[in-house]
Amino acid sequence: MKIPKRIQPLIEDGLIDEVLRQLMSGKEATVYVVRCGTEIRCAKVYKEAGKRSFKQAVQYREGRKVRNSRRSRAMEKGSKFGRDEQEDLWQSAEIDAMFRLAEAGVRVPVPYGCFDGVLIMELVTDDNGEVAPRLNDVVLTAEQARRDHDAIIKDVVRMLCEGLVHGDLSEFNVLVDSNGPVIIDFPQAVDAAANNNAEWMFERDVNNMRNYYGMFDPDLLETKYAKEIWALFEAGKLTPHTELTGHFEEPTEEADVDSVLQEIKEAFEEEQDRLARINSANEEDN
Repeated sequence: MKIPKRIQPLIEDGLIDEVLRQLMSGKEATVYVVRCGTEIRCAKVYKEAGKRSFKQAVQYREGRKVRNSRRSRAMEKGSKFGRDEQEDLWQSAEIDAMFRLAEAGVRVPVPYGCFDGVLIMELVTDDNGEVAPRLNDVVLTAEQARRDHDAIIKDVVRMLCEGLVHGDLSEFNVLVDSNGPVIIDFPQAVDAAANNNAEWMFERDVNNMRNYYGMFDPDLLETKYAKEIWALFEAGKLTPHTELTGHFEEPTEEADVDSVLQEIKEAFEEEQDRLARINSANEEDN
């Protein structure tokens, strides 16, 4: 196949030997199956900012630290240099998160490096060597749903203990191999302590997983892992080995009505975006 422009320098440098085929094209990147020596891997080529349907919303960028003051000022002003620096920060967030999470035991594709906007990582496959399916393409038994949901919960706890929230976790960002779920796509990962939106993003991530697996095991729909886990995190009591119950007693004090309405609005907008992605994925499959 024709070599993508962004991958050509990596071939010239010997980091990639051959581009085998395009695997998928998503809202922020196009992924290719490539050969690196004797290994078959995948290369995620980030789209230019203006061509992505997933925008670098301020709510995701909040809390990301830039040590160089000149870079920080440029990003705040929105100059061309600043936009380029923001783009580099957006791309590096994924590879940094993947290395941290792999080290913490979270099931993510093994990262090998990011070079000029191209992330090279493990190609997750099934027992037959075929590309592992996305979770939304898999039919589960109730037992499998409970087991895989438990695995996802353990991984989001490990992520939170590393100070990270995925920020866009759904059935479209999980692959399924013979050992269970593998979480993918981390450029929008947020700092759990530094980002004021981290709590509702975390709840959305966990509840997305609850609602999806709950289609196969309705008992899961009664669980409240998101609130239980976050409460333990805020109290400084969360560890990768914390025993969870799935239960949580809601506080009885008066609610902040304005905040609740804002959360409802944001949840509605996120759900509309999720439905649009489902329609887009169905169109690609057809």
